[in-house]
Amino acid sequence: MNQNPILSLHPLTKFYFALFITVSVIIVPNYIFAYAWFPVLMIIAAVAKVAKPFISFILKTLMILLVIVFLMQLFFYPGEDVIGSWWIFDLTHEGLMHGLSLTSRILAIGSAFILFFRIVDVKDFVKALEDIGMPPTGAYIVLSTLQIIPEMRRQSNTIMEAQKTRGVETDGSLIVRAKAFFPTLTPLILSSIASTEERAITLESRAFSAPGKKTSLHKLTKRPIDRVLPWVYIGIIIGLIIWRVFL
Repeated sequence: MNQNPILSLHPLTKFYFALFITVSVIIVPNYIFAYAWFPVLMIIAAVAKVAKPFISFILKTLMILLVIVFLMQLFFYPGEDVIGSWWIFDLTHEGLMHGLSLTSRILAIGSAFILFFRIVDVKDFVKALEDIGMPPTGAYIVLSTLQIIPEMRRQSNTIMEAQKTRGVETDGSLIVRAKAFFPTLTPLILSSIASTEERAITLESRAFSAPGKKTSLHKLTKRPIDRVLPWVYIGIIIGLIIWRVFL
């Protein structure tokens, strides 16, 4: 069993935590509260020893989206309290506040689910869904959906490496890389179709569509902490709702 206190948690416990963050930042309309979740998630990532890939993925993907969303709200959100101007745009206090609120929630929710998929094996998550009653067909759809992008990325890298061995230039300017990428689309699509057919044959050979209860050699166990934490999340959410409604 994994001795890491974060990685050893049940997949659903980690999933409920991501949902807990999502609900909490929706209930509490405060951008400081939402932004405060990010350092918490960084600490969790450090304990789980995935801090480097977690932060790298945030900087490469989510940060670009946050900058674009913030600037769009700052320049185009309607408001009357003008705090500055740039070119033909007026920067309003309302736009600033709405931009901070929106980006803080995107950062909190996006980071929570990015970290979730960093500390949870997709197969374990799907098995956990099966354990709580999801049909095997639905579990397979979830698994294949979550794996399709990484699988196509691996196939694309394999095709690009094959192109390199044939002397095709794949590195350089954006135009050069585009010229090398577009010829890979046809073999990538064909290989994906072939892979889908192979999976279907494999599933049928294992009696996937046969009636009756399915068994699995892979078992997930819940520890006492996995039974307590979801109730802690629910209690905090109820407390936040009461605070929002009455205070």
